[in-house]
Amino acid sequence: MSVPERVRVAVIGAGQAGLSVAFYLRRFELVADEDFVILDRAPGPGGAWQHRWPALRLGTAHRVNDLPGMAELGLSFDTADRSLPAREVIADYYGRYEQHFQLNVHRPVGVRRVSNEGADLLIEYEDLSPQPVEEQRVRGFFGRRRRTFEQPGRPAVPTSELRASFVVNATGTWGSPFVPYYPGMTEFRGRHLHTSDYVDAEDFRDQHVIVVGGGTSAIGFMLELEHVAAELTWVSRRPIDWLDRQELDLEGASAAVAKQDEAARSGRALPSVVSGTGVPKNRRIAAGIERGLLVARPMFERIEADHVVFPDGSTAQADAIIWATGFRPELRHLAPLRLREKSGGVTVGQGAAWNDPRVFLAGYGPQASTVGASRAGRMIARQIMAML
Repeated sequence: MSVPERVRVAVIGAGQAGLSVAFYLRRFELVADEDFVILDRAPGPGGAWQHRWPALRLGTAHRVNDLPGMAELGLSFDTADRSLPAREVIADYYGRYEQHFQLNVHRPVGVRRVSNEGADLLIEYEDLSPQPVEEQRVRGFFGRRRRTFEQPGRPAVPTSELRASFVVNATGTWGSPFVPYYPGMTEFRGRHLHTSDYVDAEDFRDQHVIVVGGGTSAIGFMLELEHVAAELTWVSRRPIDWLDRQELDLEGASAAVAKQDEAARSGRALPSVVSGTGVPKNRRIAAGIERGLLVARPMFERIEADHVVFPDGSTAQADAIIWATGFRPELRHLAPLRLREKSGGVTVGQGAAWNDPRVFLAGYGPQASTVGASRAGRMIARQIMAML
């Protein structure tokens, strides 16, 4: 089914946040492709999880909470098969969810920009379906390959337009990786990779690898590479706050959400979630600490051709540096709306952009977790219905 030319609500992104909003819009008896539309740039269901590395399993990363209404399908991530890659399980469940609730997600569709057009919001988008001949372009010095799906001598894919009364932005962060700058980065002869580039531990067989970051992704890489890499060095820009419990408790999670909410309401750049919660020591992590694997060194001060240099003058050889340094909200397509504040963030309260009440940011700040996204979906859908 083609994308309609005008709807009441346009949802950009079909990850946990976008699907949660769509579920509640359906509960309010809105119909997909008549009253609302969902645009998603990914090739299939699963949100950002479909891009994660195959070795990642449910239970080894942050907990994945069920989407609202998932019980109607007899599905729950709590009882899912943990022997399968997490990305396969989540893609399967999300796909069945979309079909069951008749959400009619349009993919792969890339939204290029959202701008004002009188009382409406104008969404310019393009079809990202692959052309018969595929080219690969290398982006930046990290060696990240982005598929452009262009053919030599053929014009670029034309941009189409969609008008909506309200826009729910649910694009998450996966498309906006963050890597801090350190002197010597461009002179490094090895490989720079971000979390979003990581595929398989075997890519680092018998190499000297440095993992940068203080969160669960960095810890996961250390555990996966332990018996694969020739040498592993873990560095973090701040001390690791280990928690003596298996999972994050409600008090710790609430404190982190409060910090995110405060930043969002004041328009500041969002703080790291891990910096506000700490890292629970499950049995696997505790064992890694005990055998001396999970001991982070302070951050190096510069990078040279084949090694890094620490403040005390010591060095560590490096064939590859994995930057598990997180992501930033992906909001570039909203730039024409001028929502960003001078302090670096977007002022958001109760899911709505305070500078434009027609724009909602689902999954932003305190809503970034799967449980937060579910609650935000209900809250945003209710506000939209009240204004409709």
